[in-house]
Amino acid sequence: MKKVIVLLTFVLGTTFANAQAFEGKGDSKFQVGANFQDNGTGIVTTYDTGLGENFSVGFTATYILGVEETINADFDDRVDVRARFNANLGSVFQLGDQVDIYPGLSLGLRNFGGHLGTRYFFTDGFGIFMEFAVPLAKYDNSDLTAAEELNNQFVFSIGASFNL
Repeated sequence: MKKVIVLLTFVLGTTFANAQAFEGKGDSKFQVGANFQDNGTGIVTTYDTGLGENFSVGFTATYILGVEETINADFDDRVDVRARFNANLGSVFQLGDQVDIYPGLSLGLRNFGGHLGTRYFFTDGFGIFMEFAVPLAKYDNSDLTAAEELNNQFVFSIGASFNL
């Protein structure tokens, strides 16, 4: 039993030692997951590429699948695409190679917003992410319908992260 524990510790330690959450310029990440918000849930994809040691740019695309039946939401109410900028701070806070924390800003079809996310990589190519996003300035400041509010509210996302 002791040999099995030692072997398992060695294998996991070797796997975790090779994981890299953010490597800087040229590093590319793809994420896919679920987003949760008021009146609906959906899918989210992100792509980020490193431009420097601690910053990256990319895009986010979301589509809200499960919308409350009382909301008459068309396709254009459910979809949003955003350009984004991240400050990758895992190395700044010396969190180790497997962890990255990334606050950032995004400019989308519906609003200008901010996000705060974290990634944890189990291996060099696969990890998980969690992200919170909130609109900072909406393009339309009038009273929004429930369908227009779908992409103008606090959103929580969680899913898988991949090194490309």
